[in-house]
Amino acid sequence: MKRIVIKIGSNIIAGTHEGLDTAIIDRIAGDVSTIVSEDVEVVIVSSGAIAAGRKKLGLKTKPSDIRFKQAAAAVGQSSLMWAYERAFAEFGKKVAQILLTREDFADRKKYINAKNTLMTLLSFGIIPVINENDTVATEEIRFGDNDNLASLVAISVEADHLFILSDVDGLYEDDPRNNPHAELISSVDAVTPAVERLAGATGSAVGTGGMLSKVKAAKRATAHGIAVNILNGKKPGLLISAIKGQHCGTFFRPCEDRLSQKKGWIAYSSRSKGSITLDDGAVMAIREGGKSLLSSGIISVEGNFEIGDSVYCITAKGKRVAKGLTNYSADDLRKIQGRKTADIEAVLGFKYADEAIHRDNLVIL
Repeated sequence: MKRIVIKIGSNIIAGTHEGLDTAIIDRIAGDVSTIVSEDVEVVIVSSGAIAAGRKKLGLKTKPSDIRFKQAAAAVGQSSLMWAYERAFAEFGKKVAQILLTREDFADRKKYINAKNTLMTLLSFGIIPVINENDTVATEEIRFGDNDNLASLVAISVEADHLFILSDVDGLYEDDPRNNPHAELISSVDAVTPAVERLAGATGSAVGTGGMLSKVKAAKRATAHGIAVNILNGKKPGLLISAIKGQHCGTFFRPCEDRLSQKKGWIAYSSRSKGSITLDDGAVMAIREGGKSLLSSGIISVEGNFEIGDSVYCITAKGKRVAKGLTNYSADDLRKIQGRKTADIEAVLGFKYADEAIHRDNLVIL
């Protein structure tokens, strides 16, 4: 491994009596420092700001009101970073704080800028510690949970491996909290709907992401050829063992036919501005034939998007089949929908491209 991302959940580093468990943070810092010393670049995605802020605000339970969450995050983020700063300093390592929102990934320029910043920090031997910017993030620009953020970060920095540290040993065939005889699934070749159903959707008392969010994060990362492990972060030495190649937790095998960086951004990071309904022939052409989307295959257009915006391609029944960057605005597509490529210039007075969406900018979902 040359570069890895480690996601640390709030259920790992939150103390039993609110605040942070600095002993676990110290131990994780020691493990990560050992890994870095072996010429492996490490990016950390850490939750815990809200959990740390609860103690400062005197909140006994996890806040549900967005105002209290953001206030807790504001006062807790400094405590979280100080805990990492102090812990890594003991091992002669330096850390950098980076706070992100979904908007930083949805906008292509911001995405590239964030990636460049991360790569520069790694080149200096600094360990980036990333968290969602909960203080300013509103519902429409939230990642939802740091499992999602960790997978997007892993894709952005082209990591070899993503380690998700949880408070359970991995993915089970049943909920181990309700069924003590549930068996751990040691490896997953592909994240299918059946695997997602096994994961359920339960979160913890201090975190936002349950096992389902971790499995979905694994699905995104493995699509880019990134291996994923879900490990019990509370068990000492497990991360080091996994790094050394020992089988730990649940391992998700990376896809051999991986998505490119650009198509990965289109599929998972870009924000859709509308949708284009396709006829059956167009659906077949792009899904089975790997073709571009032509205006002749368009039935209708929804939304108010511009050239270069991300849009969903859907069937007549509303099922999403692809996502891509359009060569024409919504208004122009409405004028040329159902028409042949040769008619575009006559209808619009100009022609940007023969394709409504070129196959190089189109991702099958």
